[in-house]
Amino acid sequence: MITKQQALDYHSRGRRGKIEVNSTKPCRTQLDLSLAYTPGVAEPCLEIQKNPADIYKYTAKGNLVAVISNGTAVLGLGNIGAAAGKPVMEGKGVLFKRFADVDVFDIELDTEDPDEIIKCCQLLEPTFGGINLEDIKAPECFYIEETLKKTMKIPIFHDDQHGTAIISAAALLNALEVVQKDIAKIKVVFSGAGAAGIACAKLYCTLGVRHENLMMVDSKGVMYEGRGDKFNEYKAEFVRKTDCHTLADAMEGADVFVGVSVKDLVTKEMVKSMAKDPIIFAMANPDPEITYPDALEARSDVIMATGRSDYPNQVNNVLGFPFIFRGALDVHATAINEEMKIAAAKALAALAKQDVPEQVAKAYGVDHFKFGREYLIPKPFDPRILVWEASAVARAAIETGVAQNKIDIDEYKRILATRIGDGRSVMRVMEDKAKRNPKTIVFPEGNSSRILRAARIVKKDGIGHPIVLGNPDAIKKVADEHEIELEGIQIIDPITSERRQEYAKRYFQKRCRRGMSLDKAIWTMRERTFFGIMMLEMGDCDCVVSGVTSNYPATVSPALEIIDLAEGVSRVSGMTAMIQKDKLYMFADTTVNINPKAEELAEIAICAAEVARQFNIEPRIAMISFSNFGSVRSPESDKVAKATAIVKERRPDLVVEGEMQADTALMPEYMAKRYPFSQLKEVANVLVFPDLDSGNIAYKLVQRMGGLEAIGPILMGLSKPVHVLHPTLDVNEIVDMAAIAVVDAQR
Repeated sequence: MITKQQALDYHSRGRRGKIEVNSTKPCRTQLDLSLAYTPGVAEPCLEIQKNPADIYKYTAKGNLVAVISNGTAVLGLGNIGAAAGKPVMEGKGVLFKRFADVDVFDIELDTEDPDEIIKCCQLLEPTFGGINLEDIKAPECFYIEETLKKTMKIPIFHDDQHGTAIISAAALLNALEVVQKDIAKIKVVFSGAGAAGIACAKLYCTLGVRHENLMMVDSKGVMYEGRGDKFNEYKAEFVRKTDCHTLADAMEGADVFVGVSVKDLVTKEMVKSMAKDPIIFAMANPDPEITYPDALEARSDVIMATGRSDYPNQVNNVLGFPFIFRGALDVHATAINEEMKIAAAKALAALAKQDVPEQVAKAYGVDHFKFGREYLIPKPFDPRILVWEASAVARAAIETGVAQNKIDIDEYKRILATRIGDGRSVMRVMEDKAKRNPKTIVFPEGNSSRILRAARIVKKDGIGHPIVLGNPDAIKKVADEHEIELEGIQIIDPITSERRQEYAKRYFQKRCRRGMSLDKAIWTMRERTFFGIMMLEMGDCDCVVSGVTSNYPATVSPALEIIDLAEGVSRVSGMTAMIQKDKLYMFADTTVNINPKAEELAEIAICAAEVARQFNIEPRIAMISFSNFGSVRSPESDKVAKATAIVKERRPDLVVEGEMQADTALMPEYMAKRYPFSQLKEVANVLVFPDLDSGNIAYKLVQRMGGLEAIGPILMGLSKPVHVLHPTLDVNEIVDMAAIAVVDAQR
C-alpha cells in the first residue's frame, strides 16, 4: 500500500504536477524561429484556410485530446470541484501518453451547469481531435455527451460510462466462455444505476444479454414498477416488473453480478444464493462490493473481477480510453460509435486468449499468465493492446463510415507496433524476414522455462522450426510446471540419440590433432551445447541459439571448435544492437576481442556493416577513439586510423570514418563544420570500439543509464549461425535472437 506522503511527494517533487509541453520541432536558430512563428507560420495557416482538412496535416490536432471535467464525480472522492480534480485529469494525460502516445490538455471547468460545459466543448472543436469527458456526475453527464455527439464532428467519449462498460464487457465475454454459459440466457444483476452502471447495462444488452434478464439496483433497492418514486429518463429504461425489491432478492439464482456502487454491499450469503459458476464483477473503488477473499470463501466456483490491482481480473479503464482514442484519431473519426466500442471489447477479449509475453508477467511479479478464471482480460502493461485494440477501433470506424481517413489496417498495425518505441521496428523487420523462410533452430537448453516459452512463440509465430535438447521427461515436467504447450516442438535427447556416434566421429576428425580421443568425443556429445552445434555442422539444423543457463565461453568455445570461420574472416567478433525509442545503433566488438589489431578491427567493422544490412539499415560506420582525426597521436589512436584506412581500401562501398570521438560520431553538424572532409554526413549508426574494454563498458552504460534496449550479443564471423544468449534475457529477447539467427541462416 502507498502512503499519503508518498503520493504527495510524487506530485510535488521536482517540477510540480505530472505533465509538461515539449516542442516537436527544433527552435535553436533564427531560421527555426522564423519557420515556427512569423513569417513562416503564415503558410500552413493559409493552406488550412483553403482546405480545413489540412489542419490534421499541419497541426497537432490529430494527436490531441481534451480531458474535460468539472470535478463533480471524481472516482472515490465525489464532488470535490474542478480545481481539486486537476491531479486526476493530469494523471489521465499521463496514461494517454504512456500507453498510446496521445497528447492531452486537461481542462477543468468551474461550473455545474451542463449547458456551459456543452458550449465550452463546442467552442474547442477546432483545437482538439477528440474530447474525453471525465468525472462529471449523472444524469448531467448523459445529457452533455448526447448533445455533444449530436452537434460536434470529433470523437466524444465519457470514460466513466463507456470505459468501464467496454473493459467489463470483455471480461464478461471471456468469463461466459470459461463457464460455458449462453449470454442470451444469463440473469444479470446490477448494483449502481449511475453513469457506469447504465452504460454497462446498455453495452451488455447490445452484446446479447436479454433486457428482461437484467435487473438494476440503485441506492433505494431494485428499480421496479410501482416503487413509488420517479425515475429519470436514463434509469426508466431499466425499471422492471418484478417481486424482487432488495439486492438479496435480485441475486438469488443470478449468473452475473455487476457492482459499480459502494463497498461491502454484497454478503457471502448473497454469493451463495447465486447460480452455479457465478460471475461477480465488484468494481467499486477503492473497495469492492465484496472482497475477493470473501467471495472465494463463500463459493469456490466463483469467477471474480474488481477494480483493484491486487486481485485477479482488474477492470481498469486504462485498457480502453488510450487505445480507443488512438484508433479514432488516426482515422480522423467524427465519432466513437457503438460498433467501435464493441470492437474494442472484442479485441481485448481475444487478446486475453493469446500467450502472454514474459515481460508482462514480470511487471506483475509472477511467472506467467494463462487465460482462465483468474486471467480474463489483458494487463495494462501488455504492449500488444495498442496494436489489437486501436486497429480494431480504426477498422470499425472505417466500416461504419465515421472515418475521414481511410487506412490500410495491416500497415496500420505495423505502424502501431512501433508507436511507443520506433526503434522496435528493426526487430519487426527481422521477424518479417524470418517468417518468409523459417529455418530449423536448435535450443540446447531445453530445461529452461524461458527457452521453452520462446520456442513456443517461435513455432506459433512462424519464425522458425524449434528443436529443444534434453531429457524429454525433464523437459515435459518443466513445461507442465509452467503451463507451456510443447505441441509442434521437437525434443531430442543427446544421450539417447542415434546420431550421437556419428557426431562424435565428426568431432573427433576435427579435433584429433588437438588432443581429442574418440572416447572423449563420444562423451562430449552428451553435452547439449556441443551436440546442438554438431547438429548445425552436420546439416541437421540451420542455426543454434544458447546461453541463458551458462556463461558466455560455454557456448562460444564449442562453436569455435566445431564451426569454421566464414570466408575472408580471421576471427570471430561480437556486436550488440542498441535500440533507442526511434533510433538503432550497432556497437562492436562488445563481447569477444580484448585488444584487436588494426586489421582485425577493420574486419570487425566490415562484419558489423553486413549485419546492419540484415536489419535493412544502411551502415554509417564510425571508428571510435579518444582522438579526432589525428588530434592526438598515440599507438592506440594510430591503430584506429589504420583500421579505418583498411576498411576504405577493402570496401569502398561503405561509409566509414575515423578515428573519432564518440560524441563527434553523433553530431553531424559539428563534424561538417570542423571536419568537412569527412565521409560521414549523418549520425553514425555503427560504432566500432578500439578494444573490448571500451565496447563492453559503452553498451552496458547506455543500456543501464540511458535506458536503451540491448539486442545481442550477435556473433559475427562464423560460417554458420550460432548466437549466444545473455543469462538475463527475457523470453521476448530470446525470440528476437532466434529471429536474428534465422535471418542469418537465410544468408
